[in-house]
Amino acid sequence: MKQLFEITANIVGLLGVLICLVAGLARFAGGFHLAGFEAMTLFTGGLGLMVFSGLVKLELILAALRRPHP
Repeated sequence: MKQLFEITANIVGLLGVLICLVAGLARFAGGFHLAGFEAMTLFTGGLGLMVFSGLVKLELILAALRRPHP
């Protein structure tokens, strides 16, 4: 289960970075819309994905600290 969360967090984080990068480049190039969405909406969605990834990783760290050590 831990490995599933790690993989999910990495994929979601990378997806968030890519969405933010694409939205930022589109906005920097002068475009306001991309794939039917405003660039800032996509940027905000990418930021949300990165925050989710960070929270999942934080939960993994806290779960490891809560486990009793032998």
